[in-house]
Amino acid sequence: MRLRVEFTTEPFDLEEAPAHALVAREVVEAAELDSVDVGPFGNTAEGGADAVLAAVDALLRRTLDAGATRISLQLNVIGEGEK
Repeated sequence: MRLRVEFTTEPFDLEEAPAHALVAREVVEAAELDSVDVGPFGNTAEGGADAVLAAVDALLRRTLDAGATRISLQLNVIGEGEK
């Protein structure tokens, strides 16, 4: 099974990336995912179910530890060849 996760962490700071946002980026970029797209207002990652779920677990734990007060997350099962 393949999964796509879309997430944001808050609070936002338009002048400088907060620590929790940097941690989120670090987590998804270090994970064994097939694709990662990190942006200022949202992030997307795709991969096998085990890799995505492990990344989500690390993302939630580490961004909360780094000061996130809200994490918005959407997880979708994606079909073969679906984008």
